Amino acid sequence: MSHPLSTGPVRVVRHPDGVVELALDAPGRANALDLGMAEALRDATARVARDPGGAVLLRSTGGAFCVGGDLRAFAGLDEGTGAYVHAVATAAHAAILTLHELAVPVVTAVRGAAAGGGVGLALVGDIALAARSARFRLAYTDVGLTPDCGASWFLPRLVGLRRAADLILTNRVLTGDDAERWGLVSRSVDDEELDSAAYGAAAGLAAGAGDALRAAKRLLRQGTGEDLGRRLAEEARQIAALADGRDAQDRMAAFLAARERAAGDRPRDRPEDGAGTDESLGRAREPESVS
Repeated sequence: MSHPLSTGPVRVVRHPDGVVELALDAPGRANALDLGMAEALRDATARVARDPGGAVLLRSTGGAFCVGGDLRAFAGLDEGTGAYVHAVATAAHAAILTLHELAVPVVTAVRGAAAGGGVGLALVGDIALAARSARFRLAYTDVGLTPDCGASWFLPRLVGLRRAADLILTNRVLTGDDAERWGLVSRSVDDEELDSAAYGAAAGLAAGAGDALRAAKRLLRQGTGEDLGRRLAEEARQIAALADGRDAQDRMAAFLAARERAAGDRPRDRPEDGAGTDESLGRAREPESVS
């Protein structure tokens, strides 16, 4: 019998086969990261780390995986923007680092939009699966910010410097199939198969030779060079410094205003698009997001 260990915007469920499931569960907000969500994620991953079972599955509920930082929460804080963004990034980074350092394998399952910090969450998995309809987009530079949640550390290691620069500087959109071809995810699957494929991958790992899997993961981590913790600290410092600047605040305000105008032109029965994205990046309802 599965045992839910927490409620709220991030749920932890322990399954009898050794899989510990971590679910982003704020679908009405497209799982965007405001301070409350980031802190809930930090606390949930810390809980998982105390007893991670045989494998951890990170997934989401709703139509989007995670559209990144909630620009609505960032906007209008003026001189307090940088401090708020730093607090959000620091909490989210604690979660990323905890997941990265887990001794057991981590599987991520991405459907819909993964934008901004949501990309970092997707990439933290040892095995990453994406629905074919998934859309990956960094989106930071559109609002005058720099990557966080480990994107500048994960991407060059996964896809190389040239492609990492393309994704970060141009905000190119990748589908689930594109992400597989680029090496961003392990494989893409049909949308209706994502949940079962991701859970099956986690369950297979949980049933495997635990000592060998843990040792193999340690070897992989030891070969990645620069320490992720140092890079995460630098990302948080840089994005917070930019968030306090007039250019980023003007860009965020303009971005939100454009989305409000688009929402006003949209038929009332059509859901709003995910923030930090265009229409192809999903149908998330409320938050405008990127980080």
